[in-house]
Amino acid sequence: MSAVTQIEPSQAPLRVLLVGTREEDFFLIREILGRNRDTLPSELDHASSLPEARAKLQESHYGLILFEHETGDAAAANMLAEFLQMGRAIPFIVLTERADEKAVAEIINAGAWDFVEKSQLSGANLMRTIRCSMNLYATQQQRRLAEDALRKLSCAVEQSGDAITITNSDGVIEYVNPAFESVTGYSRQEVLGQSPSILASGQQPPAIFRDLWETISIGNVYHNILVNRKKNGELYYVDESISPIRDTAGNITHFVSNARDLTKRLDLEAQLQQAQKMDVVGRLAGGVAHDFNNLLTVITSYSELALDSVIPGSATQNRLQEILSAARRAAELTRQLLAFSRNQPQALRVAELNPVVSGIVKTLHRLIGEDIELKFIAGEGMGRIRLDPMQIEQILMNLAVNARDAMPQGGKCTIETSNALLDEEYVANKNALIPTGRYTVLTVSDTGYGISAEHLPHIFEPFYTTKPFGRGTGLGLATVYGIVKQNHGFVWAYSEAGMGTVFKIYLPCVQDRTAIAEPSEPAGESISRGSETLLLVEDEEALRRATGEFLSLHGYTVLEAKDGADALSLAKHHDKPIDLAVTDVVMPHISGGQLAKELATIHPDARVLFVSGYAGQTILDHKVVDVENNFLQKPFTLTQLASKVRSVLERSSIAAQLPQETVGSSFSQLLKSD
Repeated sequence: MSAVTQIEPSQAPLRVLLVGTREEDFFLIREILGRNRDTLPSELDHASSLPEARAKLQESHYGLILFEHETGDAAAANMLAEFLQMGRAIPFIVLTERADEKAVAEIINAGAWDFVEKSQLSGANLMRTIRCSMNLYATQQQRRLAEDALRKLSCAVEQSGDAITITNSDGVIEYVNPAFESVTGYSRQEVLGQSPSILASGQQPPAIFRDLWETISIGNVYHNILVNRKKNGELYYVDESISPIRDTAGNITHFVSNARDLTKRLDLEAQLQQAQKMDVVGRLAGGVAHDFNNLLTVITSYSELALDSVIPGSATQNRLQEILSAARRAAELTRQLLAFSRNQPQALRVAELNPVVSGIVKTLHRLIGEDIELKFIAGEGMGRIRLDPMQIEQILMNLAVNARDAMPQGGKCTIETSNALLDEEYVANKNALIPTGRYTVLTVSDTGYGISAEHLPHIFEPFYTTKPFGRGTGLGLATVYGIVKQNHGFVWAYSEAGMGTVFKIYLPCVQDRTAIAEPSEPAGESISRGSETLLLVEDEEALRRATGEFLSLHGYTVLEAKDGADALSLAKHHDKPIDLAVTDVVMPHISGGQLAKELATIHPDARVLFVSGYAGQTILDHKVVDVENNFLQKPFTLTQLASKVRSVLERSSIAAQLPQETVGSSFSQLLKSD
C-alpha cells in the first residue's frame, strides 16, 4: 500500500483501542505501531473485556478499534455484534485465529470493516489493513456527509415557504415543491411535464417573457415581479428569481425558479397608499374649509337678514329661501369633507350605541321612503364607546342613502348593533393593523343590487361614485371612512353584484366609564333674545357686520372688533360689564385662546363663545376650551348663533371655564382620548 497517502507528522496521533484478553498481542501491536510512528502516529490502549471497552469509549474518543475474535466462539460473535450496536461510527478491524470462508462471513455479518489472521499478523500486513480501513472510513464519512447535506437540501426545498419549480433546459416542469401546490392550487401530478405558462395570467405583455427566456438561455439570472393566475382563476403576485443549473462541463441542463408570494404584502402597500392618498385629500379639504365656511356663513347671515325685511309669501322671500337652501347643502358638503379628512370637531361622550342609533333610526324612515322596510335590531349587553352622536348620525344617513339608491324598487335595510371580541386570528385574516380587544359593531345591510368586485376596492375613495352624473358627490362613503378612522375604528364592506351589501363598523369599547345620558332636543327653533353686552371679534368684515346687526336687532348691545388686539383695546376702555365675548379662534396678532386669557383679567365675569371655520386640530392648537359647551363650528345660521349665545350666557364665567395652568386641557382630552 505504498500508494496510500502518508499522514502528516503534525497531525494528531490516531488513538487505537485493542479489545482482547491476550497481553502478548497488546505488546506486539504496540511494537508494530511504534515502528511506523513516522508514517502513522498512534497511541494504543488496551481493554480486556467488553464492559471495560465500553467504559473507555465513554471516557475518550478513539479513531480505530482492534477486536480479538475467536473463530467458532458464538459468545465472541455476539459480543462483536453488541459492541457494534453501541452506535459508534469507528473503523473496526477483527483479529481472528483462523479465517476460513465461514469465519469471514461470520465476521462481516457481525459488522466488522476488515480482518487480519493472527497467524499472518506482521507489521506490513497490519499497517496495510489499518490504512485501508481508515481510507474506507474516510470515504464513507464523506459520502455520509454528502448524503446528509443532500437530505437537508431536499428538506429545505420541500419545506420552503417559497414556490420552487425545476424545469429541464426546454422549460418542461420536472419538479415542484409543496409550497407551489399551496400557492397555485395545482397538484404536482397536474403540472409535471407541463410548461410554466400554465400559470400565465394574461396581465403582462409578451415582451416580458421573451426577455425572461433570453436572459436565462445565456446563463444569467432573471429577476422580476410577475402576475400569475392560480388554478381557480385568482391572480397573485410573486417576486420570482430564475437561475440556470449547469453540469460539471458547464452546460445548462435545468432551470430553477424561486417565487415568493407578494400578494398580501402588495395588498397592505395598496392600503397604505390609499390611506396616504385619502390623507392628502383630507388635508386639502381641511385647508379650504375655513374660507369656504366663512363665505357660507356670510351668505346665510345676509339671507336671513334679508328674509326679515321682505313680505311673507312674496317671490323675493322664495328666492332668498332657495339661497339659504343651497347654502345649507354647501355647508353639509363642507361637513362631509371635514369628516372625511378626520378633522371634524367632535363632541365626544361615553355612551351606549343603542340609544343613539334608536333615536336616529326614527328620522331615517322619512329619508329612505316608505317602499323600503327599515329594521333596527339592538344588541344586548352592549359595551360603551366614546362617540359623537352627530357623527353617528352622519354615518347612518350616508349608509341609508346608499341603501336607498341601491333599491329603487324597494327592499329591506337592516341596522344592527352587537359586541365583538377581535382576537389575533381575526387580525391575521384581515391583513391590517388592528388592535385586538372588545369592539361595538354597527352593521348596516341592504337587499339592493350590490357592488361589483371591480368597484368594491374603491368605494371609500373620495369622489368615487358609480351613480349617474349629478346624483352623487362621491363623498358619502369617504365621509363614513373618515369618521370611523377619526374614532379609531374600522369599517369593512361585503358585497356581490345582485346580492346586496353589508357594512360592518367596529368601534373600540371603553372600560370603567359611566355612560352619559343623551340630552333632550329643544322643542323648537325660536330665536333667542337678550339684553346683555356682547364683544364680537371677527376678522371677516362682512361676517362681522351681518352678525353684529342680527344680534343688535335681537336686543343685545354689540361691541365689534376686527381682531384680538382691537378687542382688548375695546375691553379696556369699556367701563360697563361685558357679559360675553364671541370670538373667532384663528386671528392675526392674537388668537382667540390668548384673547380669552387676557379678557379674563379685565372682565373676570365675562363668558366666552368660540367660533371657527377651521378644522379640529387647528382649534386644538389654538386652545379652544370645550368643543361641546362653548364652541360653534362655521358655517352656522344666525338663529343657531343666537341660541348658542343664550346657552353660553347661562353657564359659568370665563374664569371658571379656563384651567389655571393649561388652557384648553379638557378640549385636548376630548380630541386626544382613545
